[in-house]
Amino acid sequence: KPAGMVVHPTAGNKSGTLANALSYRWNPGLLAFWEKGEPLPRAPVRPGFPHRLDRLTSGLMVVSKTQAVLRELGVAFAERRVKKRYVAILAGKVEADRLKIQGRIGRLSEVMPRWRVTPRGKRAITRLWVTSRAQDRTLVELEPVTGRTNQLRIHCAWIGHPILGDATYGGPPAPRLCLHASLLGFVHPVHGRWMEFVAPMPAEMAALWEQSQGIDAGAHPAGGEHGLSTPAEPSG
Repeated sequence: KPAGMVVHPTAGNKSGTLANALSYRWNPGLLAFWEKGEPLPRAPVRPGFPHRLDRLTSGLMVVSKTQAVLRELGVAFAERRVKKRYVAILAGKVEADRLKIQGRIGRLSEVMPRWRVTPRGKRAITRLWVTSRAQDRTLVELEPVTGRTNQLRIHCAWIGHPILGDATYGGPPAPRLCLHASLLGFVHPVHGRWMEFVAPMPAEMAALWEQSQGIDAGAHPAGGEHGLSTPAEPSG
């Protein structure tokens, strides 16, 4: 999913969503019948989403074509049997190589942003690994052990290193939110084999990071040396 695309149609985004795009792609020819008000020759394939990405976040998603698969994947996500990693560019220099961030997240409806770290919130854990450091920015990999709303954005801001481009949580200005879902692994609900997918860091994020290091943005292809690694488990 590219940054800026909404997953599901909403009151303010009825078209141009990922669901719209997949429905069109998976149902060639059916639009003509629908526009003419004629009966459809077959039932349309409807995309099912067992998880979400924020509108501003890019990266990997798994989408189902049947309700049975959607149920299986939904249970896998709910039970945390799915492997997820993100890459992000944070403001400032993160000193520790590894962090385990634990800050309870809850909705505070009387203030903006509505979701924040609060003692009244739900348990939330994020693992962080530093990949590289620049003078005033840090390239990291993140694992959301739990799945709270805006968890990665909130936790990074809470430790004093908001994500670049995250105006909601105090991140420095950037052309986009520098958060990308780079790895997704799960057991295939039909054949039962473990599957793992990697999406390199997008070109615009790679260019921002190269600029942070004072390097020509064209010197390295997107995701080249900044692809996903296999970090050690953080302590604590």
